[in-house]
Amino acid sequence: MFQHVHYSDTKQEQYALVTKQLEALLAGEPNQIANLSNASALLGQFLDRINWVGFYLYDGYELVLGPFQGLPACVRIPLGKGVCGTAAIEQKTIRIANVDDFPGHIACDAASRSEIVVPLVKDGELIGVLDIDSPEVNRFKEVDEIGLTHFANVLTRFL
Repeated sequence: MFQHVHYSDTKQEQYALVTKQLEALLAGEPNQIANLSNASALLGQFLDRINWVGFYLYDGYELVLGPFQGLPACVRIPLGKGVCGTAAIEQKTIRIANVDDFPGHIACDAASRSEIVVPLVKDGELIGVLDIDSPEVNRFKEVDEIGLTHFANVLTRFL
């Protein structure tokens, strides 16, 4: 589904590179939808063994589907529901090794086995979440959590 680019550096170096690429893509562009679209496309190309990457945006009441790469997805997620809603309300990254072990997991794609969700917070205010799914159990490691959290923090500067 995704055109994956192969990197030879360490995972930490790869995340530093993709975050630099993000900054270059977003520099001078004020449009939030354009920036989120490019960010999801960049991650779709960068990350291997994933089946969905994208954003849910907080509209003041719930999370609403934003730009993404992958199959059609759930459109609305209430705060506190599923991995996305939980990460949003707690404003902390949640990494799930096996989605079957997460009570209340929302299965938008039955092929998803693991998930990581990073909240997008700017000036203390929730903007939305970055959501990434994989068809592989335990796909996301601590290095991914650290790299994606930094990526999301850089992204929020442009939102």
